[in-house]
Amino acid sequence: MTILHTEERIVQMLKTVYDPEIPVNVYDLGLIYKVDLHDNGDVDIDMTLTAPNCPVADYIVEDVKMKVEAVEGIKNVTVNLVFDPAWDKEMMSEDAKLELGFL
Repeated sequence: MTILHTEERIVQMLKTVYDPEIPVNVYDLGLIYKVDLHDNGDVDIDMTLTAPNCPVADYIVEDVKMKVEAVEGIKNVTVNLVFDPAWDKEMMSEDAKLELGFL
């Protein structure tokens, strides 16, 4: 499996992770800042939340970790929760903005 194919599968899996309070996935919300896939199958993900005091933060981070680990060829996933830069609605995809009524 090529690195590009694996990266596409990771994005597909990230698009299945939702904040229970928002009907848009974390990828399209712009909460995923960085996905680093290493040659050994390890993945480092930098992500944020819409608010630093999000009550379901642990759930979302664990869901990201478990779903990305389910991708064929992935060995270990490390999710780093970061708040710099702070999330802003402009980081959302056009589809997410449309879904949430921002367009």
